[in-house]
Amino acid sequence: MPDILGSYLRYARGESKGRSAWDILRVTGPLIRRLITARNALFDRGIFRRLEPPLPVISVGNICNGGTNKTPMVDMLARKLTGFGISVGIVSRGYSGMVNEPLWVGRGGVSSDRSVTGDEPLMLAGRLPDVKVVVSRDRYDGVRYLRELGAEAVVADDAFQHRRMGRDLDIVLVDSTCPFGNGKLFPAGILRESLGALGRADMVILTKAEQARDRLDEIKREISAWIPSEFIFTARVEIESWLELSKDGQYVHEHDERGETPPEGKFISFSAIGNSRSFYVFLKSMGLDVAQNRAFRDHHRFTWADIDMLERMAAETGASGLVCTEKDLRNMPENFAMIYPLYIPRIKVSLDEDEKFWKSAARMLKPELVVASNGYGEDAIGSLLASRLKERFPLAGVSAFSLVGVGHEYRNRGISVISPDAEMPSGGIVKYSVMALLGDFRHGLRRLIKKQIEVWREYEGRFRTPICVGDVYLLTHTLWGQGLSPLLVATAKSVKLRGHWMAERLMMRLRAKRVWARDAETARDLRRVGVDAVFCGNPIMDLVFEPDDDDDPWNGMEHPRVLLLPGSRPRAYRDAGMLMDAARLISERVRCAFLMVPAPTLDIRKMSEEIGCRVKDGYVSRGSGAEVALYAGPVASAAYGADLLIGLGGTANQVAAGLGVPVLSIIERGKVVQKKLLNDAETLVQPDAQSLADEAVKILHDPARRLAMSRAGIEIMGGAGALDAVVEFAADELGWDARCNLFEKLRGIWLADEYGPSDENRGGRSPGESGEKWRIPAHLASKVTKIIKTLK
Repeated sequence: MPDILGSYLRYARGESKGRSAWDILRVTGPLIRRLITARNALFDRGIFRRLEPPLPVISVGNICNGGTNKTPMVDMLARKLTGFGISVGIVSRGYSGMVNEPLWVGRGGVSSDRSVTGDEPLMLAGRLPDVKVVVSRDRYDGVRYLRELGAEAVVADDAFQHRRMGRDLDIVLVDSTCPFGNGKLFPAGILRESLGALGRADMVILTKAEQARDRLDEIKREISAWIPSEFIFTARVEIESWLELSKDGQYVHEHDERGETPPEGKFISFSAIGNSRSFYVFLKSMGLDVAQNRAFRDHHRFTWADIDMLERMAAETGASGLVCTEKDLRNMPENFAMIYPLYIPRIKVSLDEDEKFWKSAARMLKPELVVASNGYGEDAIGSLLASRLKERFPLAGVSAFSLVGVGHEYRNRGISVISPDAEMPSGGIVKYSVMALLGDFRHGLRRLIKKQIEVWREYEGRFRTPICVGDVYLLTHTLWGQGLSPLLVATAKSVKLRGHWMAERLMMRLRAKRVWARDAETARDLRRVGVDAVFCGNPIMDLVFEPDDDDDPWNGMEHPRVLLLPGSRPRAYRDAGMLMDAARLISERVRCAFLMVPAPTLDIRKMSEEIGCRVKDGYVSRGSGAEVALYAGPVASAAYGADLLIGLGGTANQVAAGLGVPVLSIIERGKVVQKKLLNDAETLVQPDAQSLADEAVKILHDPARRLAMSRAGIEIMGGAGALDAVVEFAADELGWDARCNLFEKLRGIWLADEYGPSDENRGGRSPGESGEKWRIPAHLASKVTKIIKTLK
């Protein structure tokens, strides 16, 4: 090795003493640190795109340049996973990132050319015939290709800094013999990133531990500042066998029962790896008599001149042979031969706490899913989606993040809510009123948003691709908090209203993994500007399901039946009084049955106190007015039997309209916007009880008008199916089926005491099977059939 390069490497590794001419490189440190920090921040905030690959990925990387035994570690992990009955693939960047399209290594032609694929991928392909090795500059594309080749899980070589690709388990290797060099960032040192980057890792493995036993505790203490000590492991290098190449042929010498038996004689060692000195120390520790050691730069491609020089060294020292690494064989000239025998130690890495490591890895590979929503109606849709995710992926954890309120809908379905309570005076509706927005700011909206982002940060790296139910603000909020490009179930906007703004379209095009629009026209409009948008049914109508036969909210009440919905936001306590007065006025002119469905967010006792009502035996009344039955179940169940809805809600009004129930509401900004969507299915009047009662009586006395409104609602809202499509997309395109299958196998081997015996049938339904379907109950079938006939 030229002395200038050797001098630099000694300096970078912290081996030189005193001052050095290389100290001049320290001036690059602040700039390099800022650039690396900025790059990571841009990925963490989702400004640079990060995508979840379609297979579970175990990343093996480091924060230093070279010499940490990445290739043997990748080899070990791939062998272990294959032994667990998992079809494994390996993805690598290849030599200098020359491979643009994914390339299956070792298949002949260019795929076996070291100058294209690199030495390490070729070595792995040769050592692991049952593992598919792929090189690709973009390792995300490489993982997609491995899925096409039939892989079930992927080990990614040297991918810690490849932030574009999400990963399920991040393992960082640290060379125990030279952990962080001189502690400086490249080019002043060997660090690729500052030590704080270890905080992104799930596990750290100290390699070559057998060469630095006296320093391991010190290194662990230093690393434990960024990663818990229980996730710091040690690994040692062992010799599997010795390969001998001589003019007489090729031989493999297996080790005996006493351990690895090195060849006898005096040898010249040489290597072109990241830490050549550790190879020399390793050989000496094996008892090999090394006369001289010759180091080349990492990945050096040997020439005939190099071979001549090495043979001269052997002759001058009276050596009986030469020794190099297995990787160096891939960098030799074609059909090379030596006068002296060449010995190659075929090494492997072994973990000191193998069982503890795999148990920890299995726990970390359990899929964790999250659904985010920003509105009470969106919570209802999101909670149903979360329930279907739990049904489809029973081995996964499912959580919720509710931007508005406290997540009652999720809690009622048994879904864990991780977001902070978010009760605001506006109830989350600020886009229609500047005053409402200002009121929320006075109430602490800024502090709430900061707290929400902080909570997202606490869970960073834990969740798979987030699923957002709501609008682009929610998409941006989630992206900023988690970094991975989310899925978006876009319930908030439609071209039937005013559509999406240009900035919203741009955000969806650049950062949403996929968008499910609420109608076909909106999906087409978004696709025209490059958004990956589809229409698979109206997500709002997924809230409709067939009630149990024993669950009749109307309990045989006479017709006409009037459904009352006070809404779900704080103002609903006041609005409930207006609905009760309207019911009294209607009952004075028409004999009706009334049913009120308070939202789960409302406190019935508080409502009765605020509007002066009494509650008894499931009924609520106000003065001498009509008795109104209360129902605590889903709005859809009550809407099935209703003849008219007087509703002050948002999503609930749309659900009822989609079921063919005429909708009557009040004139206010939000409802005026909704009227543009529901069109003839909804009628708006002045916000007082008398106006509501007068219009309700007109509608009840006009069967033709009720039929026209019913027909319009069914036609406008359409059918269901969006949520099932989201679940199946996640299962296939995002690889959640593959992740659950991997966890299923690993937990059966390593976590049987925690989860019980493995059950192959618990990994979710096979692709193509659906979950809860939208069905029209028998008692409504004749009504819908009549409406559909009129549409024809």
